[in-house]
Amino acid sequence: MKFKEWVILLGLVAIAIITSNLIGYDIPVFDSFNGVLILCGIALIAVLLSKVIPLKLPIILYCSLLGLLFAAPMSPVADVVTEATGKIEFKAPLTVVGALAGISIGASFHQFRKQGWKMIVIALVVMTSTYLGSVMISQFVLKLTNAI
Repeated sequence: MKFKEWVILLGLVAIAIITSNLIGYDIPVFDSFNGVLILCGIALIAVLLSKVIPLKLPIILYCSLLGLLFAAPMSPVADVVTEATGKIEFKAPLTVVGALAGISIGASFHQFRKQGWKMIVIALVVMTSTYLGSVMISQFVLKLTNAI
């Protein structure tokens, strides 16, 4: 995708996140605007890095590393980043990402059907085992920390 397309896409996602934050969690637009702007800025920098750095790494890796660097306690902008993004309800971007993933799956469903019924079984096993693994780790950590 071209950089212009990324800007347009992130603009639409930003509007969707702000809207879902407003409707679902009663957080005013102005409160979530700065956090969404920071998140979109990090995503755009990640896109630029993926185009400049010759390694063929996923953009999400660059995005995650940048987010960690900007929010790390040693970062001069950590307080601003954590305060602004802290006003965004986590489930608001998750809703938007889930909707986009659903659209993406719907667009490639015909190709998925060609894979056959075995792919459905494999997908169910992978999702179930990932969920159960997360549950077991969470249970262990919660008991270890005496949270439950």
